[in-house]
Amino acid sequence: MATASAANDREPFIDGEWRGGDTVIDVTDLADGGVFARVSAADQSQAESALAAAEDAQSALAATTVPERVAWLETIAAELRERKAELAEIIVREAGKPIASARGEVESAAERFERAVGEARDLTGEYRQGTTAGHEGWQAITTPEPIGTVLCITPYNYPLSTTALQVAPALAAGNSVVLKPASKTPVSAAILTEIISTTDIPEGGFNFVPGHAGEIGDVLSGSSAVNAIAMTGSSAAGEHVARESGIVNLHMELGGNAPAVVFPDADLDATAGDCAKGALKYAGQRCSAVSRVLAHDAIHDDLVAAINDAMDEWSAGDLFDEETALGPLISTDQADWVEELIEDARGKGARLVRGGERDGRFVEPTLLADVPRDARIVREEQFGPVIPVTRIESADDAVSVANASDLALDAAVFTADHDRAMDVAERIDAGAVRVNGAPSHGLGDVPFGGNERSGINREGIGVTIEQFVRRKSIVL
Repeated sequence: MATASAANDREPFIDGEWRGGDTVIDVTDLADGGVFARVSAADQSQAESALAAAEDAQSALAATTVPERVAWLETIAAELRERKAELAEIIVREAGKPIASARGEVESAAERFERAVGEARDLTGEYRQGTTAGHEGWQAITTPEPIGTVLCITPYNYPLSTTALQVAPALAAGNSVVLKPASKTPVSAAILTEIISTTDIPEGGFNFVPGHAGEIGDVLSGSSAVNAIAMTGSSAAGEHVARESGIVNLHMELGGNAPAVVFPDADLDATAGDCAKGALKYAGQRCSAVSRVLAHDAIHDDLVAAINDAMDEWSAGDLFDEETALGPLISTDQADWVEELIEDARGKGARLVRGGERDGRFVEPTLLADVPRDARIVREEQFGPVIPVTRIESADDAVSVANASDLALDAAVFTADHDRAMDVAERIDAGAVRVNGAPSHGLGDVPFGGNERSGINREGIGVTIEQFVRRKSIVL
């Protein structure tokens, strides 16, 4: 395969070749300002070429053996670690993530490729016998086959690790891949593409098409060449892709508005720390972030005070400083949105306890108390560093408020009463509920995904890959 061009001049990678274009994406440097990279944006013709290359490569990919795929995955993981410092710096600059967090993201991506080794080896068939009347003597074997071409649409908030969550199992299953990264953060995905291009994956088996969704999104998602779509993004974007797609496997992790329900018997100091971390990590730009705290009336004021104290640990600063915990939002548009939700809540009676100021992309960590239930921030995804606290009166009341949003990705319940924790967790509409901790799923150890407008299907180790294979039965 061809060698990529200059370090800050990235291009689409299609059918084993780096191909420039007429349009360029200027990638903003969120650490120092200005532009730190330029990436050629794929046009519709190049998107179609990538799809055609992936479709043509399907048979070659399907013919590869598990040991061959294992070798690819192990090489990719090793090279990610080899380029860890470079990738961490890129993530800091394009995503605005503090350096310690950026390093962790690179390690998570490498580990996800390593874990895909086990997934590839676990893709075995099974033997079955007939058990219904008239079929007693039947015998059959079922075997997993690659589904074909997987379109991976990845987000800006975890531009490398979420990409790995999609790409690693797709390759492990023997599929062709077309990768469309977020246009705000395409550089780390370009580096991953460079690494993948050094393996023995058949040409056309992996394609990288950075570009604007308005230009190439519908071309990609509406193509008959695509057999599965893995997407992480907003609910609105996911719904649009679902409308455009054909008969494909949809694997979508979309918007969230996770409630943290807190009862009087909870350890308030520990709960406050978990809520602060769950809300403020990566400035709240996470689908699984604690987005609203539903505090029992008896402890509302005490919990607000404890959260306020816990927020002292979340300091902003130079993104390359090891002590910095908080960075900017991805864009001024996103900061505008968060500011709008804060103003809406305050206008409806919420009490500002902390923060509330905004400077460009940076929004101060903000704590709102006595947030009324009709405030938009209680129902809508914020993707910002705001902790709104709303009063509840009982478990039934908490479930009612939690389920009033049409986003149902994650939730948390804080209580010392096991039976109450299980009761509330079972009644909250969410893909996952954590007891006495902020929402978390490990590297994919726990299946992750949402209900309603928060997505379809689940991602995780041993789970995602099932969306990327089909089963063939051979009756003997």
